[in-house]
Amino acid sequence: MKVYVPRDFSACALGADEVARAIGREAERRGISLELVRNGSRGLYWLEPLVEVERNGKRIAYGPVGEEEVAGLFDGGFLEGKEHPARQGDPEEIPYLRRQKRLVFRRVGKNDPLSLDQYRRDGGFAGLTRALTLSPQQIVEEVTKSGLRGRGGAGFPTGIKWKTTLQADADQKYIVCNADEGDSGTFSDRMVIEGDPFLLIEGMAIAGLAVGATEGYVYLRSEYPLARKIFEEALERARAGGYLGKDILGSGKAFSLNLYIGAGAYVCGEETSLLESLEGKRGMIRPRPPLPAIHGLWQKPTVVNNVITLASVPSILADGAEAYARLGVGRSKGTLPVQLSGNLKRPGLVEVPFGITLEELLFEYGGGTASGRPLKAIQIGGPLGPYLPPSLFSVTLDYEELAKVRGIVGHGGIVAFDDTVNLGEMARYAMEFCAGESCGKCTPCRIGSTRGVEVMDRILSGKRDAGTLQLLVDLCDVMIHASLCGLGGMTPFPVLSGLRFFPEDFGYTKADVGPLVEKL
Repeated sequence: MKVYVPRDFSACALGADEVARAIGREAERRGISLELVRNGSRGLYWLEPLVEVERNGKRIAYGPVGEEEVAGLFDGGFLEGKEHPARQGDPEEIPYLRRQKRLVFRRVGKNDPLSLDQYRRDGGFAGLTRALTLSPQQIVEEVTKSGLRGRGGAGFPTGIKWKTTLQADADQKYIVCNADEGDSGTFSDRMVIEGDPFLLIEGMAIAGLAVGATEGYVYLRSEYPLARKIFEEALERARAGGYLGKDILGSGKAFSLNLYIGAGAYVCGEETSLLESLEGKRGMIRPRPPLPAIHGLWQKPTVVNNVITLASVPSILADGAEAYARLGVGRSKGTLPVQLSGNLKRPGLVEVPFGITLEELLFEYGGGTASGRPLKAIQIGGPLGPYLPPSLFSVTLDYEELAKVRGIVGHGGIVAFDDTVNLGEMARYAMEFCAGESCGKCTPCRIGSTRGVEVMDRILSGKRDAGTLQLLVDLCDVMIHASLCGLGGMTPFPVLSGLRFFPEDFGYTKADVGPLVEKL
């Protein structure tokens, strides 16, 4: 008999470790023999800690379970799958999970993430095995045909980036995984690393084979200590299993992988700043061109992709580009792990094909606000993403469709706010955040954000003359068009979207702000 309790960081923050220890103690006290498996989280965070019991190959879930409820679960016969107020039934049939289309997260939450044998039994390394039979050009072509775009925010076609590095002439090339997941309301990268680390290893090895890179680095944020611990162990097991090193699975092809821990700077989520940090320098933006794909790490051709992008690659190679491209809409192909957080009844991870509406995500999955009050706005695309009002919730999750309403997909994070939020104050925070996180390389970001906080303070304190509003809009214009990277260039998005849709939170009317903000 097996009992599964997640070791995912968020589940542990909700008491999963205490629940696991309590189950072990209670089983010992009652003389019951069971195997306690620490799996990843399935992403249903309103049900965490989610305890699953497996009998005869079938699972029954119970959640949320508190430490103090464990003895009652044993009394109620949860090991036999009996009824209980916390009983959720077959976890795969929970509507939140059943309606999803999981590719990246197909294994996450099901088993011990560090079991190499289990990963193989669940279809792991099928993509790598196929990639070893293909030429680099064929691998790149497969990824290109799939329509996969970068999941870190920019949405750049992955195949084109890989092709650029493949065609670059150099004695050494690199694969760099950007795991510096710093956006508020995002946690999918961490969930993959903690819940299915071999998937990322496999994706990076395939990327190495595709472009001729023999070495890779995972740049992980320091705030993820559990992810670091799990990934370090996964690397050792992958090396011992022959999936990394000088002779991958006896193919004669090489790819080594290293873990690098960042120092906690938000700007290092930008690829050139990340590369500077990886080289041991201060994390500061590099002007482009040259592109990292040609002159990247130590000036060598380098592919920089985020976790979800690289974790999407194994299924593309295993199942074929056509199968992946059939999912999604328009130029937005495949699936996206959407992270729902903020004021929602059912926060969590939802992996769905592109084309679903924001309304479906917020209400069918998220369940509306946890407070029961009206949903006033969402912020999509991280702390510098725009605020969107309910009138735009019919827009589909699609790079091009969101761009039409000045929205962004970003890293797939959505934060919900009810009608008690003041979006003027939230927009001011965006300016303050930029001022604190700016690398200082360019004047529009370094000085503009500081001046922006000062102007926002004047407006929010009641000094709302036309000249002050014009000054704020002009400042946003300069930051958008003159900043070296997205940190300064996106900081005005919350301000301008707040003014456009919620001018009353700044003390203005639509007539005051309309002509000024519509041009930006």
